[in-house]
Amino acid sequence: MNQPKQPTNTGALATLVIVFFFWGFIAASNSIFIPFCRTHFRLNQFESQLIGSAFYGAYFVGSLLLYLLSSVLGYDILNKIGYKRGIIYGLVISVIGALLIIPSANANSFWMILVAFFIVALGFSLQQTAAQPFAIALGDPSTGSHRLNLAGGVNSLGTTLGPIIVSYFLFGTPSASNKSVTVTNVNNLYMIVAAVFAAVALFFAFSKLPEGKDDAKFEGSRKASYSLITIFLFLIIIVAIGQLTDIGKLPLLVITLIGIFSVLLFSYRSASLNSEGWGAMKYQQLILGMIGIFLYVGVEVTIDNNFGALLKSPGYLTDSGLLDSQISKYISLYWGSLMIGRWTGAISVFNLSSTNRKIATIIVPFVAFAIILGVNHLYGNGIRNLLPYVICIAIAIAAFLYGQTKPVKTLLTLAILATISMVIGVSLKGIVSVYAIMAGGLCCSIMWPCIFSLGVAGLGKYTSQGSAFLIMMILGGAVIPPFQGSVGDKTNNMHISYIVAACCFAALAFLAVRLRGVLKAQGLNFDEQIGGGH
Repeated sequence: MNQPKQPTNTGALATLVIVFFFWGFIAASNSIFIPFCRTHFRLNQFESQLIGSAFYGAYFVGSLLLYLLSSVLGYDILNKIGYKRGIIYGLVISVIGALLIIPSANANSFWMILVAFFIVALGFSLQQTAAQPFAIALGDPSTGSHRLNLAGGVNSLGTTLGPIIVSYFLFGTPSASNKSVTVTNVNNLYMIVAAVFAAVALFFAFSKLPEGKDDAKFEGSRKASYSLITIFLFLIIIVAIGQLTDIGKLPLLVITLIGIFSVLLFSYRSASLNSEGWGAMKYQQLILGMIGIFLYVGVEVTIDNNFGALLKSPGYLTDSGLLDSQISKYISLYWGSLMIGRWTGAISVFNLSSTNRKIATIIVPFVAFAIILGVNHLYGNGIRNLLPYVICIAIAIAAFLYGQTKPVKTLLTLAILATISMVIGVSLKGIVSVYAIMAGGLCCSIMWPCIFSLGVAGLGKYTSQGSAFLIMMILGGAVIPPFQGSVGDKTNNMHISYIVAACCFAALAFLAVRLRGVLKAQGLNFDEQIGGGH
């Protein structure tokens, strides 16, 4: 007898979606706050990228601590306290971080701001770990992907609106381009952010939402823990060396990348020889997926976080370079490009005929593009020079249709296309180069579900643990952007530094081929249908 479908708790889902919105809002807003900090605190490009390092590094540290504490206690802490409380605690931590930005700005201390951003993202780490399974638990499991894709689409809306809203609070309208940013502007912005986080936390606390507890047994993995702790200790040592010595930042970052990849590749090799004690990491596809997530998040963030500095470079887009207040429309369209792809990727979860799916795949991207242009127009940004970007969207639509929602085929196609796009962006100047670099967002848009689905394929009881390990690799957003920033400082050319993004995409193309081989050897159907973006 068929079990009746569990109805979706729409009220709880609507509240939860707000949390997804603010992850995107804050993460994308960093791209406006970073160039402001570089100017205000007189930083070099590497130093300005430390905001991203603090933000995305917190994801790794928070996820790792939660995993290690659960290992020591012998039960999953999040399952014990419930997803609802996990989100509430995460929101409270983010409130504390947002409020700490205010005295940090008043003290004119960049290092205090880094600590505050780390605390905000530490709360995000807990929220994200809890919210994704919570979204599935708020209705019938068979429709869980629909709720995740809805949340992902709203997350992308946050990434599109974030740069514009933050630019408004810091600089006013584009016509007020000479407005000087004061500490009061920063205080007002993050007071509002903290208040909204607090309001959502209170709503969760007093609402009659399910606790979202899970009694599933916690699966530890001693050798995997050693590998992750090694990466953590290695990062601490690198930071200490950077602070206590005069060794250049670029060599240290090269060593950091080599060290992280060496630990993961050593784990890959060791687990293939003897799988005992490795838990989820005994599966080669998971470690390849971890490397893939590291590169994907790193390249998605580095394109954006260094974009402001590139647009401000004299001779790149304009003779004198853009002002801080003039870059928001390009940042918004970059993140909007991810929204375009993710809304398009979400089409596959609906029960549409083949013909209707193709029609929707063509129409939805242009609707999303129109919304992005409309928001920028309402803000006062000129949109005329954004209109030809429609050509990039048309190329992306062709790639989506060719990929046929198959993870390997889609990932490989988009990675190759993105590599070509970055090479064009580095080779040319002016608006065509800007289009090519922003098009990286179109290619990144649905890479997350491709890599994630391939990484956890065939993990069975280790799927939850594997998912936690993949989320830890958001660490790439803490390492690759400052690496590109230091390349820009070393060469005194932010434009040429985008070759770093091209190399990341080329590596992702290689990983797609390698993942296909590993999964094929296990007899797995690796090209199952995928959903929307992260």
